[in-house]
Formats: sequence, structure tokens, C-alpha cells
Amino acid sequence: MWLALRSLFWTLAFPGMFGFYLPWRYFGLRDVQIDLSNPLQWLGMLCIGAGTTLLLACIWEFARRGRGTLSPADPPRHLVVSGLYRFVRNPMYMSVTLIVFGEVMLTFSRPLLAYWVIWFSIVNLFVMGYEEPTLRDQFGDEYNRYARHVGRWIPRLTPWRA
Repeated sequence: MWLALRSLFWTLAFPGMFGFYLPWRYFGLRDVQIDLSNPLQWLGMLCIGAGTTLLLACIWEFARRGRGTLSPADPPRHLVVSGLYRFVRNPMYMSVTLIVFGEVMLTFSRPLLAYWVIWFSIVNLFVMGYEEPTLRDQFGDEYNRYARHVGRWIPRLTPWRA
């Protein structure tokens, strides 16, 4: 139960903030008028739904397999290389990227598109500068082998099997 509460808190704090609250508060998401005849908005809603579903699957995998959360302050205790992590090393960030890109298609907002580019650039620097070195220190050869076979951002077509 405690792990579920921690996971919920960090989900709201990180992807909830960057993927939903900031676009809602500052980039026009709250003012969207859905036009069901617009295929771009349908695609946007599909991206948001898919991104949210994939994100929740990753959070579940972190809790179930890794016994931790998505926060660097409360990370998994075991390297998670199952589920979506068999295809790409950063599916949570990819999920939030899909959500925000879907919001761009809903709002037609250039400032939101700029936010998405800046957010992804900062995430990439964070992953390369903090997460990957930390995972190498924590999990050693297990992480290095995983990183050699599974891409940071480009998903594999077939699942990696350790």
C-alpha cells in the first residue's frame, strides 16, 4: 500500500506536472474546443490516451518489478528490463512526450510545441548526465549489457530478452 501511495504521489509530481498541469495552466489545453470533424484532434486524443496508458504500464512495472517509483528520490531497487523496457530504455519519458505531442495536436499551440522541444531537450540531458551514470553505478554490468541492446529513444522492433 505504501509503495502504491508513493507511486501515485510521484506520478502526480512529475509526469502529472509536466504532461498535464503545465500544458493545462499555461499553454491553452484548458481552452480546447474539440472538433470531432478534425482528424488532427482525433490523432491528438489518441496520442494522449496511448501515452497515458503506456505511462501507467511503466509506473506499474517500476513498482511491481523494481519495487520503487519513477522518482530519482525513490528509485527502483532492481533494474527493470521487462514490459515496455524490453523495447526502449526510457518508455516513461517517451509516454510523456507522446502525451504532450498529442496536446500540441489538440491545441494547435506553437508555444506548447516549443515547450515540448525544450522539455525533451532537458530530459535528454538529464538522462545522459544523471540517470545513465547512476544506473551504471548502481547496476554495473547488468545495466551496461541492457544499454548495449536497448536504445535510449529509438524502440526495438522485437523485445530484448536478457
